[in-house]
Amino acid sequence: MRHSPENIVVVGGGVAGLATALRLAPLPVTLIVAAPLGAEAATGWAQGGIAAALGDDDRPDYHAIDTLKAGAGLSEPEVARRIVAAAPGAIDWLVQLGTPFDRAPDGALALGLEAAHSRRRIVHAGGDGTGRLVLETLVKAARACPTIAVIEDVRASELLTDEAGTVRGIALRDRAGRVTGLPARAVVLATGGLGGLYASTTNPLGAVGSGLALAARAGAMLRDLEFVQFHPTAIVTAANPAGADLLGGPAPMPLATEALRGEGAKLFNDRGERFMMEVPGQELAPRDVVARAIFAQNAAGRHVVLDARRTDVGRRFPGVAALCRAHGLDPAHQPIPVRPAAHYHMGGINVDDCGRSSVAGLWACGEVASTGLHGANRLASNSLLEALAYAEWIAADIAGSEAGAGIARAPSPAPVGSSARAEIRALMDSHVGVVREASMLDAAVQRLGELNARDGDDLSLVARMVTEAALHRTESRGGHFRTDHPAPAALARHSESALAAARPTHVRQVA
Repeated sequence: MRHSPENIVVVGGGVAGLATALRLAPLPVTLIVAAPLGAEAATGWAQGGIAAALGDDDRPDYHAIDTLKAGAGLSEPEVARRIVAAAPGAIDWLVQLGTPFDRAPDGALALGLEAAHSRRRIVHAGGDGTGRLVLETLVKAARACPTIAVIEDVRASELLTDEAGTVRGIALRDRAGRVTGLPARAVVLATGGLGGLYASTTNPLGAVGSGLALAARAGAMLRDLEFVQFHPTAIVTAANPAGADLLGGPAPMPLATEALRGEGAKLFNDRGERFMMEVPGQELAPRDVVARAIFAQNAAGRHVVLDARRTDVGRRFPGVAALCRAHGLDPAHQPIPVRPAAHYHMGGINVDDCGRSSVAGLWACGEVASTGLHGANRLASNSLLEALAYAEWIAADIAGSEAGAGIARAPSPAPVGSSARAEIRALMDSHVGVVREASMLDAAVQRLGELNARDGDDLSLVARMVTEAALHRTESRGGHFRTDHPAPAALARHSESALAAARPTHVRQVA
């Protein structure tokens, strides 16, 4: 199938982009991916699973309550209830596509337990291989769908708008730097997160918030950019020559899935102390709580390990076992060294209940979007669920909308890539990490502003916007912790960020 101006353009080849493209059938879709389809998507690295209230002792309202508790006052109740109610249908859809979910002896879907969940409700595949197997299933279905055209190895460099500011297409940049315009009936951004902005991350290094930059430059409102979730148990490995990558700085850290703690793995420091014992929830406390506890141990000069030797890790978590063995560790006989790393971005493009952004013609799905589900701290295994639910709603909204007519302006020259990627990643780690305070945030805003003024690139732009939002939120809430403002404010408020014509970013608090 060839592209035409009536096609819907979906940018991103993870679960959000693939599910949206498949849900749009039989409407014609052009799927834009920066690598071969199925490669470099964070979905494939997801070890946990998909949360769904399927057990006899579970109900969607229990799932919603757990989501709202984890969200630290910023998850929106109506959004949470709507998404968790959609979970069983999303699982059924994946089963119909052939996803090989793990089964209990009686043939029912096996359900795991993860932190801050009150019930066993994590649907998984291949033990800890859920993301990879879901991704493979969706890629196969997309390849077989006659109404999906795939353009690989190109990057979206600009949203093209008409005189009224409505999105009418997208500019693409190939590996040779050539830029071409692609007209479209509608554009859906499903570009993932921004963990690659940090030196310590579990994300693919291409995850640098490019969708946020595209949307911001087109005038879209962004929300809650300061809320970055740091996974508490990224695996600490010896220096690896492969870590000296071409993208500036260390390679991504392998992940020890939260499901290990759900099945009984415990955290210890190098004194042999189980330091989570006195924390409510212990090892199954919300991620931000566990991450800060490990960070405090590290700051005190102590190393932390995750002891999973009693979880039958080799059989039940083959992905983690393989990652450990690749780095000279045997998790069946020795504890796993761990520390926090940037993992998931709760903020994103502000969208409504149909996935529409504040700019006409532009929708967003998955981690790049801020739907109101995750609030200040995402509940484990709600991310794939959110993407699957919104993919269906976005497709229905676009299908029910009239195809607009308008002429998009010509694309601008492609922005120059950052020459300071390694510096930006180190700066975000040290100044905008697990624990933050005003002087460090001020210094980071100033330096990132200088880099962005010089290079005009996505990395410094998004990093600066995140840092400015963190500076303006003078409280601690969920994934955002300020040592100079350690308590939450009396009233929970979202923050909104927009690019002013003259910059810097305008950030404001909204009820």
